[in-house]
Amino acid sequence: MNLNSAHPSRTHRSFGFSLIEVLISLVAFGLVISGLVYGYVQINRMAEWSSMSLAAQSWASQGLEEIKSAQWDSKMAVIAWGPGTGDEAGFSVAQGFTNYTFTNTMDVPTTGAPIPITNFVLVTNISVSPPIRMIRSDCVWVFPLDGTLCTNTVVSYRAPDQ
Repeated sequence: MNLNSAHPSRTHRSFGFSLIEVLISLVAFGLVISGLVYGYVQINRMAEWSSMSLAAQSWASQGLEEIKSAQWDSKMAVIAWGPGTGDEAGFSVAQGFTNYTFTNTMDVPTTGAPIPITNFVLVTNISVSPPIRMIRSDCVWVFPLDGTLCTNTVVSYRAPDQ
């Protein structure tokens, strides 16, 4: 039996990773992880904005539907306009348009302060014969993560007794 108790020569030694290779692999790993975290944060931010935008779009549609459901009887001799008359969403001839403003809070579950919204509804005469009005509803809100002012708009046309 032959036992070799001497150290192996340099040519038979196994090689490992050098310090520079380990550091480069750690930097590459850090870049990959930071990209994943950034992507997750952006996806979460986009999902939150999307849910708030959908809620604001619902508020804009609600403002539009409130005005569209108002009574407008073009055959009736309109002396006055406003609630309880033949033209509930009407306007004075001198003014030419009507503005309605509604304020509320957004119905999106958040952990912070409630998000206030303002709904501006504009009613404009487009045509007298045939009588057609344009109803525009703008819901204005602020995105809480960066303070961006956002507006969701719905536009519709309406004829009397529609």
